[in-house]
Amino acid sequence: MTTTSAERQQAYRAKRPFAGDNGERRLQSWVTTSTALALGRLARRAGTAQRAVLEQLIQDADRVVTQAMSDDEFDHYFALPCNNESPCARYSPTMD
Repeated sequence: MTTTSAERQQAYRAKRPFAGDNGERRLQSWVTTSTALALGRLARRAGTAQRAVLEQLIQDADRVVTQAMSDDEFDHYFALPCNNESPCARYSPTMD
């Protein structure tokens, strides 16, 4: 049985959350033209894909931010979204 392009695309996208070591997430966003051009330049200079540049920049920034956090801030940063009954909903970084 032959599959259509739409069916193949649907099957491909269904597999992505489970791909690689920890799955993948689809990001889609508009950026300024200057940002898009800068991303292209960074990727060409590094001889890699724009995706790889974005991943590296985000991972590096995440590492810098988390290194400066207290244990409580770190736990809150990595907490999953929660509802009003959950303790993390009452967390405030300004609370002492």
